[in-house]
Amino acid sequence: MRLAITGGTGFVGSHLIDLALAAGHQVSALTRREQGPRDGIDWVCGDLSGRDALERLVAHVDAVIHVAGTISAPTAAEFERGNVAGTLAMLAAATAGGVQRFVHVSSLAAREPRLSLYGASKARAEDLVESSGLEWVIVRPPAVYGPGDKETLELFRMAKLGLMLVPPRGRVSVIHAGDLARLLLALAHPGAPSKCMVEPDDGKRGGWTHREFARALAAAVGTKAAVISSPGVVLRLAARADQFLRGEKAKLTVDRAAYFSHHDWVAEPKRACPREVWIPQTDTAQGLKETADWYRLQGWL
Repeated sequence: MRLAITGGTGFVGSHLIDLALAAGHQVSALTRREQGPRDGIDWVCGDLSGRDALERLVAHVDAVIHVAGTISAPTAAEFERGNVAGTLAMLAAATAGGVQRFVHVSSLAAREPRLSLYGASKARAEDLVESSGLEWVIVRPPAVYGPGDKETLELFRMAKLGLMLVPPRGRVSVIHAGDLARLLLALAHPGAPSKCMVEPDDGKRGGWTHREFARALAAAVGTKAAVISSPGVVLRLAARADQFLRGEKAKLTVDRAAYFSHHDWVAEPKRACPREVWIPQTDTAQGLKETADWYRLQGWL
């Protein structure tokens, strides 16, 4: 296939591009920064607001995989621009370019749009995709981890220090970036299911309790970290402190603290991908260890 990919220079997108090229596909990828030449990929300079760039991106492709989005921002307007307007622009480009297959990366946060600005913007983007008339598939990943991720890095660092603050109750699903990339690639095929929503995970039925996942992280970095339940109000205070200390580089924003505190971020079994299309391959304990090892190799941990 020839695929148009947004967000290809990011965490999930880079895994997706590596997998697509390894499988022999041709890739057209959007980038805001100049990239070095690479066999099998055409880099298109521009962003989601550039009509000409998007027209070049989708020219002669079989499917669009829309990964790009805004996961952290100080205002609703910035989430709107990154997640809603950006998705609308990609849908318009795909429609004008005659591309039928559209794989859209959303988030489990869209399931609870009243909890956060991020989730609300993702939910509005989903509405646009569903009403597009294309052969769409919406993928709602849970927490994604793996080599290259700077978001869950903070959790690994807490585990290494031996103290992990977690929400007081609830469960979460997780998925390795490599498994998510394989799913996106499988759903881009013309014979894959369409006009449906998929909530993938690592195969752990019922997800992980916050304490279970914290202990798994600690084991991955080789510690026995103390796991302390932290009420939502404490997480919000920690978020304000993080924003005060690191400004725009803060990882725990008040908006993110709001949905982190929610008790149910488990993928719904009724929205699982058909097993003949995709199943997860990465054992989470091993995946977390390999991620920790990668962080150490980069000097991040």
